[in-house]
Amino acid sequence: MEKLSIEIQCASPALEKSLSVITSSTLIKKWVKEATQRSGSITLRFVNPAEGKKLNLAFRDKDQPTNVLTFPYELTKQSVTADIVLCLSVLQKESREQSKSPKAHLAHLIIHGCLHAQGHDHETDKEAKKMESLEIKILKSLGFPNPYLSQ
Repeated sequence: MEKLSIEIQCASPALEKSLSVITSSTLIKKWVKEATQRSGSITLRFVNPAEGKKLNLAFRDKDQPTNVLTFPYELTKQSVTADIVLCLSVLQKESREQSKSPKAHLAHLIIHGCLHAQGHDHETDKEAKKMESLEIKILKSLGFPNPYLSQ
């Protein structure tokens, strides 16, 4: 199998510092590899709320920042190319509100984005159940709790 190339971008030095408090780029890459059983290229971009809101409005017609957006560009049986955009401040707010560690919530959102990049979705109950069970399985293999159980 070809290699999976993983790039991590931060929109600012302040975001890079905030991210480094939560986890390392080494762990982020491990999470992406665990959730992505293909070769190709995945870019994770950490953005501020203004950029997150702009992208969410342009691509999903929602006028607010969101925790994660996935932009899949190419998907074959062997390969995936996608950008995954994460809004760190939304993620941090959600982890406080849901009493989850920012690290566990970040791992979940990265895995969620990687599964979207590989064609998984949660538009129907059946799709949601399948995607959630995959997320739970991958997170468990990485030592994280089930994100769908209330804390």
